[in-house]
Amino acid sequence: MTISRRSLLGAAALGSGSILAAGSSAQAAPPQPGLSRAGVKAPRLVAGDRVRVVATAGIPDTRLARGIQILQSFGLVVETGAHLYDKYGYLAGTDEARLADLNAAFTDPGIKGVFAARGGYGTQRIIDGFDLRAVRRNPRVFVGFSDLTVLSGRLWQAAHQVSFYGPMINWTDSRTGPVEIESLRSAIMTTDPIVLTPDPAEPSSLVTVAGTATGTLLGGNLTMLQTSIGTPDLPDLRGAILLFEDTDESPYSYDRMLTHLLRAGALRHIAGIAIGQFTNAPVTAGQWTAAQAVLDRVGALGVPVLGGLRIGHGNGQLTVPLGTTATIDVAAATLTVQAGVR
Repeated sequence: MTISRRSLLGAAALGSGSILAAGSSAQAAPPQPGLSRAGVKAPRLVAGDRVRVVATAGIPDTRLARGIQILQSFGLVVETGAHLYDKYGYLAGTDEARLADLNAAFTDPGIKGVFAARGGYGTQRIIDGFDLRAVRRNPRVFVGFSDLTVLSGRLWQAAHQVSFYGPMINWTDSRTGPVEIESLRSAIMTTDPIVLTPDPAEPSSLVTVAGTATGTLLGGNLTMLQTSIGTPDLPDLRGAILLFEDTDESPYSYDRMLTHLLRAGALRHIAGIAIGQFTNAPVTAGQWTAAQAVLDRVGALGVPVLGGLRIGHGNGQLTVPLGTTATIDVAAATLTVQAGVR
């Protein structure tokens, strides 16, 4: 996306080199892993399954055809929401039309997977009308990220359903190529565990706090997590591995969002933190980078932190399930996530 969602939603530098915190005397309360449990998994997708592409937020464009082609290359039968190509201001149709497509995709008993066409902004406007009865009756694969964080959060909070944080169907091959296509296919069509390692080229790879931790992987886009405080969309993070990433945000914005989550108590009992991409974060000489601002906020929590994961808005975006058991091992530089389908 080319504009910040925040525009729609209304200290000296620490020096160069890797940022490493071994822990802090200001320890957080001990994690409570029993409060966070593995989620309900949908059956893995197989060739011949019907899947639906819907737009709950921004308007898809001509890149959608490539994403549909990729899903078809998996052997899936791709259908599109009735209002997929509608336009209403900066939204992909009216709230009523977008909600109708979302509910139709989750209530049709023959649909085995639902894929988000595009992010941007708009899912929050319709999420309170989401028909959760169908979700509880018949779990199915859901893939989306960014603005769709609120839908993943609602699926988890209301039904403990696993979802997938992965690319939109408005596909860009220069950003998500063959490796990323295979990452998506494997995540939704196999029961293999997913192992991610940091990419040293990612700015967030400089955020590191030593240790190991196991918990349910939850989270998503940091802006959407912060704007979900006080709503039914923010996941209960007690005992969880918090995953977050963002795009087009300044270092102080990362500080502000994490500070809000801290003050709201949302991070009080987390087990660990996995950090994706800090895409298009500006760097100003003599000021903190996004990585330095984030470390200043999470370094004293007393939990392991592993940054540099290719999850988010940047090049090479990989797919991971939210709601399954994950283990961070900072010494081994791995995030291992159990399969999101059965």
